[in-house]
Amino acid sequence: MKIKLFASLMLLMLPVFLFALPPLTKLGGKITDAKDGHPIYAATVRIPDLKLNTTSDSSGAYHFNNLPRGTYLIQVSAVGYRAIAQNVNLSSTATLNIQLQTSAVEINEVVVTGVSRATEIKRNPIPIVAISKSYLDQRAASNNVIDEIANLPGISAVTTGPNISKPFIHGLGYNRVVTLQDGIRQEGQQWGDEHGIEVDQNSIDRVEIIKGPASLTYGSDAIGGVVNLLSPQPVPEGTIKGAITNTYGTNNGLWDNSMNLFGNNKGLVWGTIISNKEAKDYQNPHDGRVYATGFKEKDAHVMLGVNKSWGYSYFHGTLFDDKQDIPDGSRDSLTRQFTKQITDADHYRPIVPNSELNSYAIPVLHQRVQLYRIYNNSNFVIGPGNLIVNLGYQYSHRREYTHPQDADIPGLNLQLNTYTYDIKYNYPLGNGYETTVGVNGMYQNNSLGSNSTDFPIPAYHQFDIGPFLVARKSFGKLDLAGGVRYDSRSFTGKAAYIDTTRAYFPSLYTGGNPTATANVTQQFPALSKTFSGATGSFGATYNFSNAFAVKANIARGFRAPSIAELSANGPDPGSQIYHIGNSNFKPEFSLQEDLGAFLTLPYLSASVELYNNRISNYIFQEQELNADGSPVVTQGYNTFTYVQTKARIQGGEFSLDVHPVSWLHFANALTLTYGQNLGNGEKVADSLKYLPFIPPLHTHSELRGNFAKGFGHFRNLFAFAGFDHYNAQSRFFSAYGTETYTAGYNLLSAGIGGSLYNTKGRNLLSLFIEGTNLANVSYQSNMSRLKYFDNPTVPAGVQPGIFNMGRNISFKLVIPVSFM
Repeated sequence: MKIKLFASLMLLMLPVFLFALPPLTKLGGKITDAKDGHPIYAATVRIPDLKLNTTSDSSGAYHFNNLPRGTYLIQVSAVGYRAIAQNVNLSSTATLNIQLQTSAVEINEVVVTGVSRATEIKRNPIPIVAISKSYLDQRAASNNVIDEIANLPGISAVTTGPNISKPFIHGLGYNRVVTLQDGIRQEGQQWGDEHGIEVDQNSIDRVEIIKGPASLTYGSDAIGGVVNLLSPQPVPEGTIKGAITNTYGTNNGLWDNSMNLFGNNKGLVWGTIISNKEAKDYQNPHDGRVYATGFKEKDAHVMLGVNKSWGYSYFHGTLFDDKQDIPDGSRDSLTRQFTKQITDADHYRPIVPNSELNSYAIPVLHQRVQLYRIYNNSNFVIGPGNLIVNLGYQYSHRREYTHPQDADIPGLNLQLNTYTYDIKYNYPLGNGYETTVGVNGMYQNNSLGSNSTDFPIPAYHQFDIGPFLVARKSFGKLDLAGGVRYDSRSFTGKAAYIDTTRAYFPSLYTGGNPTATANVTQQFPALSKTFSGATGSFGATYNFSNAFAVKANIARGFRAPSIAELSANGPDPGSQIYHIGNSNFKPEFSLQEDLGAFLTLPYLSASVELYNNRISNYIFQEQELNADGSPVVTQGYNTFTYVQTKARIQGGEFSLDVHPVSWLHFANALTLTYGQNLGNGEKVADSLKYLPFIPPLHTHSELRGNFAKGFGHFRNLFAFAGFDHYNAQSRFFSAYGTETYTAGYNLLSAGIGGSLYNTKGRNLLSLFIEGTNLANVSYQSNMSRLKYFDNPTVPAGVQPGIFNMGRNISFKLVIPVSFM
């Protein structure tokens, strides 16, 4: 019933504002080379706020029809040229000719995340980075979309094998980073370690990342930042385009096959993406093949929308279905070969045969994560302003099958229904002023499915609401932006009890104690909590010239505790942890200052970005120990308790890109993150003074050659060689054995690729080849949870835990298809 009501609401939004249709206009012109004046073919002209784009023809001409009057940002880009972005008043401009200059670097990138209207990054005070489709394509060796961006300065990922990655920004992750797809919150038990982001990497065309508190526009959980995964833009009017993509990885035998097709006919736009991905256990020189790290994933995405004079409205539906092995790291005590559980009693574990290690089959012990999502993105033009409405519904179903003798009975069975809403009105006040007023939030209902036997979190209802106001003013070279917001999040849930009469498969009851017998114990108390707080930000950007800019921003973030932090009391087999929460927690508040300087010269670009983030009531997990120093084991798992403290995270990113000639780049980046536990007024012991999951110092150097115009029929050619250094992480949360020291390591990578065109200038195919860890180094990442998966007792002199993936070479073939 709720889904029908929600769908009806989305449909009703379409005609509401048609009475305010603005008068229409046109825009056209020519795109030419600034040096010799020759026309540029296939240049892309975009109007991001209207989701419109077109390409120039062989004479360099382009045109749009039926545009609403008003001022909009126009972006023009072409391969091998510096992109141009400028605001154009369509009420007075019908012809716009653009001259592009050849360039070795891309600047004037436009973003839509966290801003009222499409905005150039160089004018936005908020630290933000945009990742293009070409960048994603060239990361052919990545097993998921988060791994594709995890090597960027300031970005990292906590991983549990090759297909499970959660984004971290400046040392903050899980429920502190909001992941969006097309501006819609991705919700699927973010507190969990053992599953990744439920998004098909083949459906993502562009990624925009806010590095720092974004609570102002996205509410609670965005205290660390935002990752916005954006679907492909509509194809130009009158065209049907798509591609067939095939990827193969040598290390784990990854096959990732995808097909997409998009069309646009007189403003009716549609698209579909279908993907299938599977891999067997990955390998490294230290462990050989790592048992239970394979996966099978199926994805689908359909879109139907309209672009009209009143704006646009797009409906999306997505399916994510992932079957993922569950590793536990158990090994034979003598040979150190991997073993597997075959009975619930677990008295004996046989060695895993090579035939199973090399198989694509999913073992009996595995998890299945499904996410179904429907959402709508609408933008209604109302006079000089526009109303943006983003509505979404998603159903997340996560099961962990952990009973080898009862393969069909899930240990964990969580079902999460989420309704999200985001409504805001943008209104230009004139004279350089822009304002946005809005409200967003979500409603969630989490239930525990029948026949489950593990109950880490309770069933609950959650409701969020947050009104906000954002304003921006431009004074020539100076841009100011700021705003205020007030958030409220409420949790409610009934008490729950476990009946252990049947010890093998206990039952959970919700409500009053059903039997009041000795076999019934309370698992979760009744829950009724409300958290609220005010946030705000203010920042400035000053562009001294097109070559040099300085940014500064200060922001206050807010985050309510997650349901796991408040109420967890149970095992999560996939993460190998028994979680215990604390219902007395207070909400987190942060205050972060950011300062950045950016230099872009014809043959050199550089940047320095520094930040300081102080967090009150910071929540994290620590392991519990017995009096003899051994881990507390509950129901077969090490026990971890959530605690709260004051914290500070500070660091910076530094980059230098030297390109002595237009086609050659020598890019260098350094990322430094320090996380400190400040305690709650008492002196902090040495073992407690660092925060968990803080990445070590990371440097990346890359020598790259780009040949956009190519040679003959070969274009968009590139080749690169990369070197990554990760320091040893000696600043780790060592108290109670929660974290361990991680040795430093160096990784080599390389890639090559390009596109083949026919005599008519049509792209026939593109090939991308990437090799990672080419030296086949045995290493453990500080951010890999698998480094803690092993037997309780490890032989002396043996490094415990599972190591990361060894050498991997990936081949990605893209075959475009088009119908004019």
